[in-house]
Amino acid sequence: MTSELDPVKLMKQEVGRAAASRVQSGSVVGLGTGSTTAFAIQFLGERLQSGELRDIRGVPTSFQASVLAKQYGIPLTTLDDVDSIAIAIDGADEVDPNKNLIKGGGAAHTREKLVDSLADLFIVVVDSSKLVDRLGSTFPLPVEVLPIAVTPVTRAIQKLGGRPELRMGVKKDGPVITDQGNMILDVQFDAIDNPAELEKTLNNIPGVLDNGLFVGVADLILVGEIKDGQPVVREIQ
Repeated sequence: MTSELDPVKLMKQEVGRAAASRVQSGSVVGLGTGSTTAFAIQFLGERLQSGELRDIRGVPTSFQASVLAKQYGIPLTTLDDVDSIAIAIDGADEVDPNKNLIKGGGAAHTREKLVDSLADLFIVVVDSSKLVDRLGSTFPLPVEVLPIAVTPVTRAIQKLGGRPELRMGVKKDGPVITDQGNMILDVQFDAIDNPAELEKTLNNIPGVLDNGLFVGVADLILVGEIKDGQPVVREIQ
């Protein structure tokens, strides 16, 4: 099967296209991180090139998003230079029935939370495998930590019942370093019964920058699914 006909890739493209189609001319757009969001950035660039979309500016959430935006001709700006963000498009590692998320598989959740929370409309683009009954059931919770604080933060999280593990690089000796120069602890919890409470508790540990729980931030979830061999996009309002 060629990658052109790969149903999962087609599904991600359709979800990315559906999200990009909601962006209007003159908007400031939060550009998320990840494979599905990458297609949204590509389609935004194509809409700009064709003249269908004019005068948009992107606020990237990661080095990856900024490289892709430049590649597809999307002008970039910063939070210092914008009054508001009309729409943000980003992926998620898990989505629960209340539209709460776990993010941070790409180690960019701190900047993503900043940009996504500021957006008037935050659209989450995922495939159906990311839908869960309860957060933390398939994906560990990423926590961004200052390098000097890794040991005390690890102990504090263990006291909360979490099992933290320092995220190590792939094809690189040593830990993953975020765009902010910090480290990531991936934490397994037996159950995250109260995501809002846990988000605050973790962020109150000295040395923690932010964690991957996004509670009450998402407005619209676009879910890609394969039905009868064809990609379809379902909306969860």
